[in-house]
Amino acid sequence: MSHTPAMDAFKAFRIHSEGGKIAARFEKLTLDDLDPGEVVIRVTHSDINYKDALAATGAGKILRRYPLVGGIDLAGVVESSKDARYRPGEAVLVTGCGLSETHDGGYAQFARVPGDWVIPMPAGLDAETAMALGTAGFTAALAIHRMEQNGQSPEGGPIAVTGASGGVGSLAVDMLAARGYRVVAVTGKAAAADYLKALGAAEVLARQETGLGSRPLETARFGGAIDNVGGDVLTWLTRTVDFWGNIASIGLTGGAELKTTVMPFILRGVALLGINSSATRREWRLAVWQRIATDLRPRHLSRIVTRTIDFDELPGAFPAYLEGKITGRTVVRIQ
Repeated sequence: MSHTPAMDAFKAFRIHSEGGKIAARFEKLTLDDLDPGEVVIRVTHSDINYKDALAATGAGKILRRYPLVGGIDLAGVVESSKDARYRPGEAVLVTGCGLSETHDGGYAQFARVPGDWVIPMPAGLDAETAMALGTAGFTAALAIHRMEQNGQSPEGGPIAVTGASGGVGSLAVDMLAARGYRVVAVTGKAAAADYLKALGAAEVLARQETGLGSRPLETARFGGAIDNVGGDVLTWLTRTVDFWGNIASIGLTGGAELKTTVMPFILRGVALLGINSSATRREWRLAVWQRIATDLRPRHLSRIVTRTIDFDELPGAFPAYLEGKITGRTVVRIQ
């Protein structure tokens, strides 16, 4: 009796909850073990995001149920499809959409997902490049896309990018500079200044030197902002962004609380745009990936991707993320 390789056992990195503790390990699975979906993908590449490190170590509550295969991003080729939009052998990618939250993710040699989650690989990108970008690149591009939908332009003044040396921050700096914006990179890592300037930042501000201020409105310094930090830094941005500027709120490494006033919104017309990269409308997702392959394509991706690791090396790569020691992006070769 013949069978396709997909029916054989394959390797996956699966996250369990055992006696209230998170335990993640490599296991052999078959397709029957995976969550349902119309499209089976032979995964060739994934990546590591801060969220992946939180999920795999239990440092953050990311998974809504257990066990699940980890990895919020994947790229590869269609193995089989019950959805007429996809044919075997087609190059595809999936980012977010509940991978490694409610659905088995990308840290496996095969994945099975709903057809609506699957994005055909845009012309000019391949699996490795797509995962060099991954959720981080998609999030940065989605933020810029939403800001521009709301009237942001290079003529509106400089854009502050906070948490600038992280994956999302690095890619946002590069993409904005490529679009002609003057970028002010704000970072807590003094050593990252040269790296950020090489990506296109016109100016690098040490977070310690920002002088967050306390008045409802401070002197306007920025035309808009992409914020990966939250907390006091986001509060400061609401006070310092100029008339009709947009602030894209992405991350909360500096805290989830926001203590500001309505003054920036009603006196300067500032817009606070929430960016959720996981639950994004399909038409936006397709449009943003198209832009990532064209006008928002980073110019310095080889500088930003600081590591490519093999699947076996994955578990050892997470701690550095939790310790805040990572600059740039990590690609994972699955097979």
